[in-house]
Amino acid sequence: MKVAKFGGSSLADANQIRKVCDIILSDKDRKLIVVSAPGKRCKEDTKVTDLLIALGEKYYKEGKADAELQAVIDRFDDIVKGLELSPDITQMVADDLKKRLECNNGNKDKFMDTIKAAGEDNNAKVVAAYLVSRGIDAEYVNPKDAGLLLSEEYGNARVLPESYENLKRLRERDKIMIFPGFFGYSKKGDVVTFPRGGSDITGAILAAAVKADVYENFTDVDSVFAANPNIIENPKPIATFTYREMRELSYSGFSVLHEETLEPVYRMEIPVCIKNTNNPSAPGTTIVPKRKLDNGPVIGIASGTGFCCIYISKYMMNREIGFGRKVLSILEDEGLSYEHIPSGIDNMSIIIEQKQLDKAKEERVVRRIKDELNVDDIKIEYDRALVMIVGEGMMSTVGIAARACTALAKANVNIEMINQGSSEVSMMFGVKAEDNVKAVKALYDEFFS
Repeated sequence: MKVAKFGGSSLADANQIRKVCDIILSDKDRKLIVVSAPGKRCKEDTKVTDLLIALGEKYYKEGKADAELQAVIDRFDDIVKGLELSPDITQMVADDLKKRLECNNGNKDKFMDTIKAAGEDNNAKVVAAYLVSRGIDAEYVNPKDAGLLLSEEYGNARVLPESYENLKRLRERDKIMIFPGFFGYSKKGDVVTFPRGGSDITGAILAAAVKADVYENFTDVDSVFAANPNIIENPKPIATFTYREMRELSYSGFSVLHEETLEPVYRMEIPVCIKNTNNPSAPGTTIVPKRKLDNGPVIGIASGTGFCCIYISKYMMNREIGFGRKVLSILEDEGLSYEHIPSGIDNMSIIIEQKQLDKAKEERVVRRIKDELNVDDIKIEYDRALVMIVGEGMMSTVGIAARACTALAKANVNIEMINQGSSEVSMMFGVKAEDNVKAVKALYDEFFS
C-alpha cells in the first residue's frame, strides 16, 4: 500500500483535481489518499484556509460574516461545477460551514480550529464524490471514525499514541480512501488542528499506521533542490537524502515539507517520495534512512531570517556551576524557546526567533539576567539570519568549515557565530539578515558550482 498526500496547489481547482485523480488511478497501490484544502489558483489568489480564517475571525468578532461565508461557498461551487458534480455537493459544503459557525461558544481557539478544518474536510468529500462519479470504488474517511486522536492543543496538536492502533485498520479496506489532512479529534470529540502545513503530518501518521511501502508527497515542484530557487537560479536537484538531512533543512528554511512531517515515518523507516502533481513522471526526491555518500559532502543549503541573539558575558562563567541552567530558566519563565547556544568560557550567545520578544519582555529578560546572574554585559542584537550547510558526508570530510568560512569572507559576509551539531551533519552560520542572500550564494558557489 502507498499513502499519497496532495497539497493545496495540487487541488486548487477542478482541473487540478482531475490530474490528482488520474495520478491516483495510475497506480493500484495508491489506496490511502490525504488531501489539503484548495490552494491558490494563481499568484494573486487566496487559499481556502485563509478564506476560512477570515470567516472565523469576522464571525467570532461580530457574529455575522455573510460575505466571507459566501466567498468560501463560491470557491467550492467553482470546483463542483468544474467537475460536473451535483449542486447538492455545494449545498452540503454550505450546510457544513453554517453548522460549524454555530459552534461558537466563546473559546476562540477551539472555534477557529473547527472553522479552519472545513477546507480539508469538505475537499476530501468533493474528491471522493468525483471519483465515485467516474465509477471508482472510493470513499471519504472521517478522521473521527477512523480514530485519529490528537492532544487538546488547538492549532498545535500532536498525535496520541493510540491513534496508530486505530488507524492501522484502514489497511483492511478495499476502497480508495480519501482522508482529509490537517486535523483530527480530541478525546472529548472536538476538532483539533496541527500547525499550519499539517496535512503533511497527517499523511506521515497514516503511512506509519498502515505500514505503507512508501509515503508519496505530491506538491508543485519536480524535486527538492539544493538551495532556495528564489535565491539561486536553477539550483541542483537532490535525488536522495536522509531523514536527518531533511529535518535539518526543513527546520532551517526549506518549505517543501513541514518540519514535523518526518517523525512518524522516520520511526518506521518508511521512504518518502516528493513528486510533482503537474509532472508525475519526474522521479522526484526520495528521503531514506541511509544513503550512499556519493554526491559531495554538502547536500543542501538553507537559511532563515527573523532571529535575534542574546549576548551574555561574565568573567569566569565557565567555573560557575548551574549558570546555563539559570539563564534557560529565565527564558522558560518568559515563555521563550531557543534555537542555538554557541558559547565560550566567558560568554554565551542564545539565538531565538525575534517574534517571541516584545519591548516589555525584552526589558524583563535583560533586567533579570543582569540582576539574578550578575553578568558583566548583556545585549540583544536583532535582524539576524541563520544559514545552514547540511550533509551526511560532512562528518567524513576534512576542511568543510575552512571552505565555508573562506567563501563567506570572499563575499564580504561577516560571520557573527558558528555552531556545529555533535552529529556533524550540519553547520550553522549566524550573519546579519541583510547578508542572507549573499551568504547563500557564496556557499552554493563553493559547494555546488
